[in-house]
Amino acid sequence: MSKKVILTGLRANNDLHLGNYLGALLPMVELQKKYAGQYQINLFVPDLHSFTTPIDHSKLYEQTMHNLKLFVAAGLDLDDQDTFIYRQSYIPAHSELTVILNSFTYMGELSRMTQFKEKSEKQDSVSAGLFDYPVLMAADILLYGAKYVPVGADQTQHVELARDIAIRMNNKFGDLFALPEPEKEQIAFAHQQTRLRIRDLADPTKKMNKSDDSGKGVIFLGDSPEEAAKKVMSATTDSLGKVAHDYEKQPGISNLLDIYEALGGDTKEFIGNEQYGPLKQAVAVKVKEFLTHFQSRQTKVDQVKLTAQLESSEKAMNNTAGATLLKVQKVVGLRAK
Repeated sequence: MSKKVILTGLRANNDLHLGNYLGALLPMVELQKKYAGQYQINLFVPDLHSFTTPIDHSKLYEQTMHNLKLFVAAGLDLDDQDTFIYRQSYIPAHSELTVILNSFTYMGELSRMTQFKEKSEKQDSVSAGLFDYPVLMAADILLYGAKYVPVGADQTQHVELARDIAIRMNNKFGDLFALPEPEKEQIAFAHQQTRLRIRDLADPTKKMNKSDDSGKGVIFLGDSPEEAAKKVMSATTDSLGKVAHDYEKQPGISNLLDIYEALGGDTKEFIGNEQYGPLKQAVAVKVKEFLTHFQSRQTKVDQVKLTAQLESSEKAMNNTAGATLLKVQKVVGLRAK
């Protein structure tokens, strides 16, 4: 590969929501527009990662394809020659390299991962897959020599672990893996993108989560515009009686202001107001308009073209990942040199 690789992805274990759109889908599209031609962009669906938390396995394949359509509806250009879209499980090298990397990763390293600690606390039974998640993520990165992996703050540890594993194996076997950039450069690169953390409408102290059981505070991209508007009107606010952008004292109001601004509104017209109703009404209208237009674009996605691009990308990525895997297999003694 002659161009440096940017790797990014989004799990497909549930319907995506407004927070995913504003915080992940749009940044992916903006990333493509900004860097295509300069970088190779690997945009993949990490369907194997979906197993790390409880899911409905009967819907995973369908949800994966559905979410790929959402990428296109959000503005992803399928004609861009520097962008590759693929499903993780369709590249067997991801799984096989993970098995090899496991033997060069330490239990202590994995047990210190913050995301593992947080997610394991919420589950009655914790799978080995959740514990091993960062190693699979390391394989995702190292197979393609990805330089930049724009992730949220909760994932930066995983990118650093991938770098640590690569350095460890390079020291033992020679020039084996291209290293992702160190944490400082990764953070600086990620900060160039606008990533909003939209909060739950019912409980604005936590972020909007597609795995939320009730869905009362989550605006799913598949919600009817009318249903979404009702969720906005029922959003939790506070009793202070003055519109202000203050995440600590007024998380609900701040969240509504963020959504309104992200969808094209001017929040200045509401700052200082002593009534919350007009802001809720305005946000509800914006959300309703957004979903109406987005769902219309979704119905116009060319499924034949999407499938063709997916298959073409997966063929190319299998070649790249297969070459990296073979190199690793040779140095660890699994294949003849």
